[in-house]
Amino acid sequence: MKRTLWFIFFLLNSLFYLYADSENDSLLKVLDKVISERLIYTQKKEATIKELKKKKVGLNSLEDIYNLNKEIIHQYETFVCDSAEQYIHENIDIAKTIGNKEYLLEEQLRLAFVYSLSGLFIQANDIFKSIKCTDLPDHLKALYCWNRIRYYENLIKYTDDVRFSNEYISEKEAYRDTVMSILFDQSDEYRKEKAVKLQDKGSTKEALLILTEIYDKQEPASHGYAMMAMGLARAYRLIGNYALEEKFLMLAAMTDTKLAVKENEALLTLAVNLYHKGDIDRAYNYIKVALDDAIFYNSRFKNTVIARIHPIIENTYLIRLEKQKQNLRFYIFLTSLFVVALAITLYFTYKQTKIVSRAKRHLKAMNEELVGLNKNLDEANLIKEKYVGYFMNQCAVYINKLDEYRKNVNRKIKTGQIDDLYKSSSRPFEKELEELYHNFDKAFLKLYPNFVEKFNSLLKPEERYKLEKDQLNTELRIFALIRLGITDVGQIAVFLHYSVQTIYNYKSKVKRMSTLDSNIFEEEVKKLGSLSQK
Repeated sequence: MKRTLWFIFFLLNSLFYLYADSENDSLLKVLDKVISERLIYTQKKEATIKELKKKKVGLNSLEDIYNLNKEIIHQYETFVCDSAEQYIHENIDIAKTIGNKEYLLEEQLRLAFVYSLSGLFIQANDIFKSIKCTDLPDHLKALYCWNRIRYYENLIKYTDDVRFSNEYISEKEAYRDTVMSILFDQSDEYRKEKAVKLQDKGSTKEALLILTEIYDKQEPASHGYAMMAMGLARAYRLIGNYALEEKFLMLAAMTDTKLAVKENEALLTLAVNLYHKGDIDRAYNYIKVALDDAIFYNSRFKNTVIARIHPIIENTYLIRLEKQKQNLRFYIFLTSLFVVALAITLYFTYKQTKIVSRAKRHLKAMNEELVGLNKNLDEANLIKEKYVGYFMNQCAVYINKLDEYRKNVNRKIKTGQIDDLYKSSSRPFEKELEELYHNFDKAFLKLYPNFVEKFNSLLKPEERYKLEKDQLNTELRIFALIRLGITDVGQIAVFLHYSVQTIYNYKSKVKRMSTLDSNIFEEEVKKLGSLSQK
């Protein structure tokens, strides 16, 4: 039975840690995102302070200015200590002017608190010594004690020397006892101090119950929430529950980052913990952010604390980077060997396939040539088919005309109309030529309907031709004949009833109008036009 209980306890404990680790991994990712957006939160804080400062412009009452300054100081206390000091000094002057001793003491204690945060321990101690705690009213006496406690906590971290820390701890606990004697024993402030006392006595579990109750009351995304999360993190560390310590450190760091709290202790502690866990990249990133915040806040004390840890983490980070570089060089070398081996293999493979590739290329070229020849043959056959029919019809027409002409000549000779015969024989054949060219144009454009459009694309824009009633002009007829494969200038001249030189002149004129080189112009013309299959 005892073994069974131990087994159940061990199993539940293991499941808890697995869940906690999974939750912490998710929180770390959220924290990374929040940190990456910290500039946005800083700008929001600055905007809030700017709005508060604008309100001062219209204030005349010193009392009102004093109260507004307290709001500005509250914003600056954990943001920029120098600015907080400036407004505290302004309030001290106001308190002196209006003669309000309580205001003066409150601002002096606030100044001592800011001094202890920024590392000006001597100046803070001088202020504390100038104020007699026993003469203060209870609310200021409590403030005095709390500021003293924080003063000694920071001083212990700053000195980091056991020769002095015992004395500081004694002083700190004496002030804690004093403040507890003032506070109402059911208040959260009293219970917080009691929880710390219990931790010091070793009753951490009892302290955890108190701290958890107070934590649950806090408004999320408030500075009080972050402070209580930090308190729980310390308590869980004391009982050895590092998973929950890490969880509450992350919650505190996230909240402080969103509130632009530059006096952010949680992030620094988390960086150290992650360093010991082996998460060097995050540890290095977080401690850099913590250092940036300390510089922004101008905390000499925090800079000193970080300066002890930062070089250790940075050195480990750099060693890790160097090791990664060495590994990378090794992998590059190994990859290079594989590449060389692959190159050799590819070379021999290439040699084996070279003959096949050459044969394939030769076969492909032959196929392409055959396709071209077939295309030209198809085109030639189509041209032959269309134009043979067309010119057979034309020949028949002209034979009929010649027969009519012969009959007319015979008739006139028989009737002795020699003069009329002479006049009719001397009449030019302009009408017949015009009809011939018209029929040629019609047949050609039916065969190549987009020839003129393609031909114009070879010419300069301002030199392009426009068809008139689907008729070609002389230049277009010359190149239409070339497109049909009639390249002999003499044949073209006979068909168009021009001299050979005139044909040359027309061709030269058109080539000058072209955007192409004159040597390739005719070859391009031979490729023009989509052959109509109709």
